[in-house]
Amino acid sequence: MKLIPVDANRGGYAPFAHLTVPNSALYRQVMRAFLVAKERFAVHLRPEDVHAALPAVDRPAEPDAVVKALDSLVEWGNLRADPDTARVTAVEDFYRKRFIYQLTRAGEAAEEALAAYDDALGRRGALQAVALHDIVTQLRALLVFAAEDDPDPAKVHLALDALTSRFTALAENARAFMGSLQRTIDLHDVEVEAFLAYKDRLIQYLERFIQDLITLGGRIAQLITALEEGQDGGDGVLPLLRLAARREAADASPDEAEDAEVRAYERWAGRWSGLTAWFVSGDSRQAQARLLRGQALGAIRQLLAVVRSLNERRSGRSDRSADFRTLARWFAEAPDDDTRHRLWRTAFGLYVSRHLTVDADTLEQRAIRPVSAATPWAEAESLRISPQLRRTGSYERRGKGRRVEDRSGARRRLEEIAAKQAEEIAAARARLATGGEMRLSQFGELDPLAFGLFLQLLGDALATWRPGTRQTVATSNDGSMEIRLTALRDDTTARIHTPGGVFRGPDHLVEIVDLTEGAR
Repeated sequence: MKLIPVDANRGGYAPFAHLTVPNSALYRQVMRAFLVAKERFAVHLRPEDVHAALPAVDRPAEPDAVVKALDSLVEWGNLRADPDTARVTAVEDFYRKRFIYQLTRAGEAAEEALAAYDDALGRRGALQAVALHDIVTQLRALLVFAAEDDPDPAKVHLALDALTSRFTALAENARAFMGSLQRTIDLHDVEVEAFLAYKDRLIQYLERFIQDLITLGGRIAQLITALEEGQDGGDGVLPLLRLAARREAADASPDEAEDAEVRAYERWAGRWSGLTAWFVSGDSRQAQARLLRGQALGAIRQLLAVVRSLNERRSGRSDRSADFRTLARWFAEAPDDDTRHRLWRTAFGLYVSRHLTVDADTLEQRAIRPVSAATPWAEAESLRISPQLRRTGSYERRGKGRRVEDRSGARRRLEEIAAKQAEEIAAARARLATGGEMRLSQFGELDPLAFGLFLQLLGDALATWRPGTRQTVATSNDGSMEIRLTALRDDTTARIHTPGGVFRGPDHLVEIVDLTEGAR
């Protein structure tokens, strides 16, 4: 037998052929035995070594089956066979087929790919709140490096590498966790007690991560904005990325040295762009962290919906499919067709057609002489039809038409109410118009209508607020008012008194303009 190993450089996928042939489980166990031997620094294995290394439940009774499997793996390029000359003691032994086997580069790469595939399928992921803290720590370190005149390239490279590693792990684990969570929610056949016990821990886990994401996500967005804008006397994050790229390009091989720094800088810039998009919203997109928070909140609602469904099932309520199965069993157990017809009419409320009008006399006659529903019209007893029904198609007597109601008084009342509401809203707008910039704390007591309008304006302004923003301008939904909001640095608190209580919050400079004044 001539054994010809497959050259991995030719680009085939022969090392994966053992997955789709009979006895694939044996081939996987043989390859796993070689991987375990490699971890123990064993280079070559003999057939008897492989046979002994197989699990007892999967071990073939005859060693020849293992030899055949080894020869097939050599043909596919997973293993390499070398003559076993160490045990040759006579000329006959030299001509006898004896081989020792070892992993090829292609076979080892195939097993690594299969291990990564199995790991990806079995990964449930996690919402890593600790990774958020680590990202904050590394961003603060980069902010310190950006403020230095001559930062250490090694320290900058290590900080960026740790930052991207933690961020990559956070993003991948979050994606895997949300996918496995959705599969858990979509399960229909689930043990009720186990799910209810798991539900409480899962909801607490989601709520804790959402709280950390809200708190730390905003802090991370502020640090990213500070690095990009070069605050605290620094030049921004781009010089740090160039330092890391230059240090990384220093280890490039001679055949990759050309443009190595440019390619390394593009990789670091792409990683930083991905980190920014994850935590900072843009003009036309939301941050991935905000989307993840929405998915986590939606998962909590879906979990609660599943719990309600399970509770309804436990409390004795049956779903529609169970009702139809029960009804089908009743139909199957019915003794005759008449019983099945009665069951049909009772279950679905569908009776034989009764065209035209049937009065008490007709019903009495039919009770005395029943008429089958299958009786043709031509053979059935005729019905007496009123000439009016024949002529108009209706028994309804048409009397005198109703008088047209005078609704002018109601319309005047509605106009008065609308005018009064418009006056009250105009007064509220006039009460809120500042005529220039002023502090929120300088607002006096507001009536309920003016305070509600104020909250709407404040909400519109805060909806446009972004990390690092110091001033924003927003217009109300109806276009009647405009608010300009500017943050203060003195950390004072504003208090606005209303009939419902006291509204507190960080003090800001505010200017509210009534845009309807010019129209009037």
